[in-house]
Amino acid sequence: MKKINYTINKLAKLAGISTRTLRHYDDMGLLSPARSHSNGYRIYTQSEVDNLQHILFYRELGVPLDEIKQILGTGNFDGELALKSHLAQLISKRKQLDALIANVKKTLSAQKGEIIMQNNEKFEGFIHKLVEDNESQYGKEIREKYGDNTINSSNAKLKNMTQEQYAKAETLSTELNQTLKDAYALGDPSSQLAQKACELHKQWLCIYWDSYSKQAHEGITQMYVDDPRFTAYYDKIAPGCAVFLRDAVAVFTRS
Repeated sequence: MKKINYTINKLAKLAGISTRTLRHYDDMGLLSPARSHSNGYRIYTQSEVDNLQHILFYRELGVPLDEIKQILGTGNFDGELALKSHLAQLISKRKQLDALIANVKKTLSAQKGEIIMQNNEKFEGFIHKLVEDNESQYGKEIREKYGDNTINSSNAKLKNMTQEQYAKAETLSTELNQTLKDAYALGDPSSQLAQKACELHKQWLCIYWDSYSKQAHEGITQMYVDDPRFTAYYDKIAPGCAVFLRDAVAVFTRS
């Protein structure tokens, strides 16, 4: 392949992004030009073009720039393996969109009186998207911890939820978060309110789990603390809430 060098303007046009975006990537150390001339011209080679493609794939999949920088910055980054991963995730994303498109078409037919659409069918695309999103974000960790059979069974249970069951899960989640927030304000993981939050958390887990165990309950709350993504979710309720829930569950499972 003939070697081609690109100025910042040419690369921006090639990739369909702005020169401002490329300058931002350079400033944050995500994608720097191969060389810069004294007159300010940035020159990009094939290597930067390939890396930019990976960056845009990751961005399309919703990966934050700081995380992309860490991925590309690792010494063992494998471009071919990354492309295979991009492909798998994009296919999954297409399946999500196909499910939502099918949902809209079916709803339109139902509104015209051409078919009868059950209430649970109205939420099929959304629930499938929820499963795929969870799998994309947390799948690797939870599969390593609990095994493929457990996670596959949980996903199947979620996909087969009725509208009423899904609404119940959402209501329970809201009650859990408020109770946990109130209990955290008291500062005692062993308090009656904290233990009520643990019972609500158990009920919420059992919507998705085939079976409950105290060990698994303790394990998942420890994961909330160990994994910054889970920690961030619970710490939105109150800073330190992930640790508080873990400590409360430790009391709950040993009572």
